[in-house]
Amino acid sequence: MSDEKTPPDELAGTEQPFVQHLLELRDRLMYCIYGIGAVFTVLVFYPGPSELYDLLAMPLVKSLPEGSKMIAVGVVSPFLVPIKVSVLAAFGLSLPWILYQVWAFVAPGLYKHEKRLVTPLVVASTVLFYMGAAFCYFFVFGQAFPAIQKMAPMSVAVSPDIDAYLDFVITMFIAFGVAFEVPIAVVILARLGVVSIVQLKKFRSYFVVAAAAVAGVVTPPDPVSMIALLIPMCLLYEAGIWTAQIFIKHTQPPSEDAAATTS
Repeated sequence: MSDEKTPPDELAGTEQPFVQHLLELRDRLMYCIYGIGAVFTVLVFYPGPSELYDLLAMPLVKSLPEGSKMIAVGVVSPFLVPIKVSVLAAFGLSLPWILYQVWAFVAPGLYKHEKRLVTPLVVASTVLFYMGAAFCYFFVFGQAFPAIQKMAPMSVAVSPDIDAYLDFVITMFIAFGVAFEVPIAVVILARLGVVSIVQLKKFRSYFVVAAAAVAGVVTPPDPVSMIALLIPMCLLYEAGIWTAQIFIKHTQPPSEDAAATTS
């Protein structure tokens, strides 16, 4: 018989009825809605829906020919589109609060080593998504829109529709935000044992090809935008490999830690 003592279950006695979980989930969802609603209310009064849209459209408006403006094709677009921007901005600004509610819901059911795994991933994924969207707005749009305007034929009057522009911006923000999550994906795959660190290092050349394909699809049709997404993705892949090695070491279950110590 083994003399090793089985460590006590950290979650023993914390079980709750299914109905209690549903009530907790309802409360957390309501907290998320309240948070988004509060931020939306503030944005409606300051700076205001129209000002928010002007801020979002600034990179494109700066690249338009002098005297040109964006147009609204739909009858209610001048009203609805700025409201949509305000809702999306409220959701984006409330994202840390939403993720906290998700964390508060699932944390009681996680072991200590699982909390060490989830907490940094949630924080890092949020920061990286913000970084991706900011990089797209401040750098990619500033480079891509002037290049696109130069490609327009002289016989074409460039007057983009505000609704179409919003759809394009949302797509780009999501694309760059998700692309910047590369380190998170690498860390999770390595931590779950799907791939090893050695395999990730060998996969570098294939990842560059895949990243180039993704950049070519999601970015505007100019080489600057493509390279602007490709280079960060490759650097973030390398950062993910480096982080995964540290992450795996510090998020082992207690049983694996004990085995590593005695071996």
